[in-house]
Amino acid sequence: MLSGKTVLLGVTGSIAAYKAASLASALKKQQADVHVLMTKNAANFIHPLTFESLTGNKCISDTFDRQFEYQVNHISLAKRADLLLVAPASANIIAKFAHGLADDMLTTTALACRCPKILSPAMNTRMFENPLVQENLQTLRTHQWTVVEPAEGHLACGDTGAGKMPEPETLLQYALQAIACQKDMQGLKVLVTAGATQEPLDPVRYLTNHSSGKMGYALARQASLRGAEVTLVTGKTSLPPVPFVDRIPVVTAEEMWEAVTARQAQQDILVKAAAVADYRPQTVSKEKIKKSEDTLSLSFVRNPDILQYLGQHRLPGQYICGFAMETEHVLERARQKLLRKGADMIVANSLRQEGAGFETDTNQVTILTKEKEISLPLLSKAETASRIWDAILQERKK
Repeated sequence: MLSGKTVLLGVTGSIAAYKAASLASALKKQQADVHVLMTKNAANFIHPLTFESLTGNKCISDTFDRQFEYQVNHISLAKRADLLLVAPASANIIAKFAHGLADDMLTTTALACRCPKILSPAMNTRMFENPLVQENLQTLRTHQWTVVEPAEGHLACGDTGAGKMPEPETLLQYALQAIACQKDMQGLKVLVTAGATQEPLDPVRYLTNHSSGKMGYALARQASLRGAEVTLVTGKTSLPPVPFVDRIPVVTAEEMWEAVTARQAQQDILVKAAAVADYRPQTVSKEKIKKSEDTLSLSFVRNPDILQYLGQHRLPGQYICGFAMETEHVLERARQKLLRKGADMIVANSLRQEGAGFETDTNQVTILTKEKEISLPLLSKAETASRIWDAILQERKK
């Protein structure tokens, strides 16, 4: 996701410097061009050769290093940089950044950078909580630095509390959020439903379906990467939370309907990707369950139709997209659903299509509007989500 991007990774004198090697590797696996800038003290915790082996680039610490092509190195790197990520960031380097000091390669480069800047403090809990350190961090926030809050736990000094550098995967997500995608959805508020709802039959059993939530989660993730403010209303799923997204867990279709309708007025785009049961069983008393023994006869009532409600109660400027999963007559039924539900777009796919449908990491869909039909090839669900957002943004311009 970071192909063509240049990331400057600043590493300072902290015991957590060893984690920076894994972070450099993770950035490289995302195809970023990674350049590591080390402070003198950082070299006491991890050797520069480690980073050079991982990134394929010279690890720089000396502002006056003569072993480079003739150019002002801290300026040339700053011009090329798409992101400056300092992890771990010691109390010392935080103070230097906050007060504009420039006495080594990392601080001089940071002053020259106009790209997004992310800082991950790592230090003893008492140092981190010191009012001076907190003031310096607030100063950096004021100047558009993103400060990643440290994790809590047992520290190398023996104390327990805030101060640990987060895991490299967490910091990678911050990097992706900052530069992976063009922010063409900046300022938009988006609500996505995902996953399967569950309708309880009794205290033990319930009705559900095979939806994994992968498509809805991919839609939420891609919208967030593109700058949207995303709310994800999700049924039961085994998927990890989507970073930088407001996640609202629900169980039943009625809970999902309540969550969606309560937030509809604040949204610019609403996408119903959840697989919601049309019916739910009527409430069964405990006495009836005890008497039923092995057999339980139930009557059903209709669940609220979320997509139809949104279509009927849309606010000016809102765009509504739904999904249609069928086993036959896919496009015909999807077009009928588009009109019947009052949606602006329906994304249709077939359970019979190999590589599409539930549980897979790929999908093959057709995007339908009243005027258009766009058939996509078999793609990853992330790429499918990106194409769907492309189509929605194009339609909203009309």
